[in-house]
Amino acid sequence: MDDIVKQAIAKWPNVPAVYGWLGLDARGRWYLRDDATQAEGPFPQARGALLQHEKLLDFIARNYEADEQGRWFFQNGPQRVFVELELTPWVWRIQPDGSVLSHTGRGTTVQGCLLDEEGRLYLATPLGLGLVHTQDVGLAAETIDAGRWTPHEVNAAELPARYGFVTSPLAPSPAEPGLPRRP
Repeated sequence: MDDIVKQAIAKWPNVPAVYGWLGLDARGRWYLRDDATQAEGPFPQARGALLQHEKLLDFIARNYEADEQGRWFFQNGPQRVFVELELTPWVWRIQPDGSVLSHTGRGTTVQGCLLDEEGRLYLATPLGLGLVHTQDVGLAAETIDAGRWTPHEVNAAELPARYGFVTSPLAPSPAEPGLPRRP
């Protein structure tokens, strides 16, 4: 986490969190979801505006984490912006040498390989579970063929509970801090 973010949290420790305003799709792209987009429906059916500003994307990447409940968020200064996930909290990019980078640029190692009922490939890592980017399935297949990974069948609906993440964080009850999710 950026030092400036840590300083802002210390200075303003009770800033309410926001829900429903940021989405991460299955290709590792971030979407800003304003009131109008949220009114159109849940993510990813109503995606919102694709974020393309490089410095903002880098800032999100450096300050992307999960809380103890498995809800992923972007720490925007003193405010947590909880993320709507299309599938998983990570999207993996496979490098030509077989190494793995997250959509945020973090390197990791593979602990397990999973294949769901729709043919989507996931990797379990020390960072958590993520989906292999569609453009990298060929490289992943080469790694599987080389015997470095062995895919195990899995039901996609079981992944959040099994790997401890929440795809759509809910706003806390009115007694807790935080802004409510739009209907």
